[in-house]
Amino acid sequence: MLMTAATPPAGPQGTLLLLVRHGETPTTGKVLPGRAPGLHLSERGRAQAERVAERLAGLAVDAVYSSPLERTCETAEPTAKSAGLEVREEAGLIECDFGEWTGAALTDLAGLPEWHTVQHNPSAFRFPNGESFTQMQARIVGALEVLGTAHAGGVVVCFSHADPIKAAVAHALGTPLDLFQRIVISPGSVSAISYSDGQAPAVLTVNSTSEPLSGLRA
Repeated sequence: MLMTAATPPAGPQGTLLLLVRHGETPTTGKVLPGRAPGLHLSERGRAQAERVAERLAGLAVDAVYSSPLERTCETAEPTAKSAGLEVREEAGLIECDFGEWTGAALTDLAGLPEWHTVQHNPSAFRFPNGESFTQMQARIVGALEVLGTAHAGGVVVCFSHADPIKAAVAHALGTPLDLFQRIVISPGSVSAISYSDGQAPAVLTVNSTSEPLSGLRA
């Protein structure tokens, strides 16, 4: 799914949060890596990270935050360098805790009866000895609220993971969590949400992978 960038809402500028999924790794689309350490970007993933930085040219970025995992920090580095900022780690942006499913092959998981619940009724599912989808959504939404308040009126780039970003976008859209799997968040993609006092969040773009992003502040 690719949504083109919408025109930012009229009136005083709100706080713009850009949610970036990390670039590809050697296991992308093959396993559920979760929070296991030691997973780094592939060559394609590093190119995607550089592309994110290029697309942000022309935007005055106030802060760059990243999930503590290596693949997100590595994706954030080119953007932080271009903006003359440091990458700040934010635990609230971390991947869902998949518990006992961490590191499992997606083909094996797809054969489990629980997989149907994950795909069609995620609000009722908790990963064995891990996190529930509702906990994950509350965590990232809360983290984004804190970051948005800390940089009110600014532009904040947050590097995270597919499921947390999907959950945050669903929340901003008012979409039930049980439908959040319909949202696609590709490696290296950018989704943008604008927050203004007294107004509902405005989702400006979802899963954007190509066009320049400076127009989000036109």
